[in-house]
Amino acid sequence: MMTHKDIMAESEGKAEIPISSGEHSFVRRTVKNVVSGTFSGIAVCLVGHPFDTLKVRLQTQPIDRPVYTGLLDCFVKTMKWEGIGGLYKGVGSPIVGQMFFRATLFTSYYQITAFFAGKDRQGQRLTVPEYFLSGMFTGFFAALVEGPIDLFHKIACMFASTRFYELSRTMATPKGGTVQDLSPFALLAAGGTGGFLYWFLTYPTDVIKSSMQADDSTVEKRRFKSIRDCARQLHNEGGWKRFYTGFTPCLLRSIPANATLFFVVETIRKHFPL
Repeated sequence: MMTHKDIMAESEGKAEIPISSGEHSFVRRTVKNVVSGTFSGIAVCLVGHPFDTLKVRLQTQPIDRPVYTGLLDCFVKTMKWEGIGGLYKGVGSPIVGQMFFRATLFTSYYQITAFFAGKDRQGQRLTVPEYFLSGMFTGFFAALVEGPIDLFHKIACMFASTRFYELSRTMATPKGGTVQDLSPFALLAAGGTGGFLYWFLTYPTDVIKSSMQADDSTVEKRRFKSIRDCARQLHNEGGWKRFYTGFTPCLLRSIPANATLFFVVETIRKHFPL
């Protein structure tokens, strides 16, 4: 029969069982991704919000009686009527949202790519289908945070943005070197290039999303019945050019915002103490 002393000794022994290195690695990786994603969300929002404001105003203004003639006119009128605060109107909510969104996005993406890479494939690059699946699952989780209407948009964007960023980053990496060897300028350039390419390819879905979000909240008064109906009506208004309305501010935003985004992520992941 075990005495109280024996039971205590056994329980102490169990308490001293070390956590496996795999568990430590998973926790460190998760914390690192959450922190880097959170701070990148704050940074990209502060850099990109003024461009988003101009983009949405150009996208949603009436075609038959436009308020703004172009990007510069929109900027001038916004500054004249509302000041600098007009460019950052409603920035508080997006910052909070971006913190959660980017934390979810990068945590999901890096955990999924780590799963595909596996221990027996360290140092080997993922295949295009694996990048696609990583982007697809990441886009799904990110869309749950940001909104159901973004589901298909986020799946497409995550594959495109991460794939183009990885491609740009790989091209900038010296032969025989690693990502850690890249200079700050190279990281900024890779992020900016990836952001530009993915926005150029996926911008039409963003126009559809913004148009539906700006629609009347009352079901009976809604202009668009579905995503397909929205795309059809927009095409009838101005052909394919209609899907690139407000693209200039988006283009100007995509380079500095995505350069900042990936630079912050890579810098924090590189220097994170855990």
